[in-house]
Amino acid sequence: MLQSKLFPKTRKEPPREAESINHKLLVRGGFIDQLMAGSWTLLPLGWRVVSRINQIIREEMNAIGGQEMLMPLLHPRSIWGETGRWGSTKDNPLGAKEIMYQFKDMRGREYALSFTHEEIVMDLLRKHIRSYQDLPVAVYHFSTKFRNEPRARSGILRGREFMMKDLYSAHTTEADLMEYYDQVKEAYSKIFTRLGFDFRITESGGGVFTDKTTHEFQVLAEGGEDTIFYCDACGWGENREIFEGKAGERCPSCKKGKTIRAQAIEVGNIFPLGTWYSEKMNVSYTDADGRQKPVWFASYGIGSTRVLGASVEVSHDESGIIWYPQVAPFDVHLIELKAQNSKLKTDPKEIYKRLSEAGIEVLWDDRDKSAGEKFAEADLIGIPVRLVVSKETAENIEWKRRNSKKTELLSLRQAIDRVKKMH
Repeated sequence: MLQSKLFPKTRKEPPREAESINHKLLVRGGFIDQLMAGSWTLLPLGWRVVSRINQIIREEMNAIGGQEMLMPLLHPRSIWGETGRWGSTKDNPLGAKEIMYQFKDMRGREYALSFTHEEIVMDLLRKHIRSYQDLPVAVYHFSTKFRNEPRARSGILRGREFMMKDLYSAHTTEADLMEYYDQVKEAYSKIFTRLGFDFRITESGGGVFTDKTTHEFQVLAEGGEDTIFYCDACGWGENREIFEGKAGERCPSCKKGKTIRAQAIEVGNIFPLGTWYSEKMNVSYTDADGRQKPVWFASYGIGSTRVLGASVEVSHDESGIIWYPQVAPFDVHLIELKAQNSKLKTDPKEIYKRLSEAGIEVLWDDRDKSAGEKFAEADLIGIPVRLVVSKETAENIEWKRRNSKKTELLSLRQAIDRVKKMH
């Protein structure tokens, strides 16, 4: 990709209203653009990052038997009425009226924009599930979610419209459900480890999804809005909303470690929903003895765009973003410093070609700008490796990692080998 053609250009200053780090840097770097409070456009650079995030998620979902599909975002009132979630929490603890966008069309028919898809999956199951031999089922999709967030802030972390991967599983028994639930928990741990996060799994309430205890995946971050407590010696953790102790006390689980209080960003949540949805919507299967039984159900979410914002919150410096290689928009930022009155000994076009042929994705800064301007923009955008071609580098290339001040002169072959080892 030629940087001279990249849309849009970077900005020198953050938006005046920006308070969070991800808001400031993602807008300045040309990754996202705000349409209105809580509504963001993923610009080409931002979409490249989210696409890489989604691919990591997709690989781990497929590894545990998830089947990808795509469900509608416009839902009729009738389907939400079956579980009572169309209503208010004043009438029903699981009512979602306060966070659901509801409206009427010109004929007076009522609809909602999806904030989740439990009811839609339940409707699919009752159309296609007959026998115990049809179960278990695990399906997922990446889609937009709409939530009437009263406090849309923190950049792309808390929006009214955002991208999420949601997985749903259906089972014949509670034991089978919980066995798969643990598989998903492990898969989520693999995902967030691959994404480079320092995270904790915490217990939490189920909100408008369930009255059961759920598990959140929380990335430790100074700017995080959530307060969590976790053990420094075992895997125990709880969200502040259900924790009754204090920081510094002995772990309530292992009785050995110390309870740590920390700020964090929730990037994933898993819900063991039981049979509540299937009973409300009459979703059942015939067991081996010919008896009708309710389907056991669970849902599991990861906010792809929240992961985008969280990545910036935990990996940046005073100059800009520092992308982890596995999610960076490009593998290499090739910077050409044009020589006055003479040709460069190493042709940037040939380097770009060789890198691309090696399967390395390159952003080539071919613009006629000063070295200072190019380096500052490279630091802001945050691509993991900077390669500089100039009169001083002669037949070699200057190599620099975004998270290091050290520079080295390498041959093109050496540079290609190093980039490949990073993935």
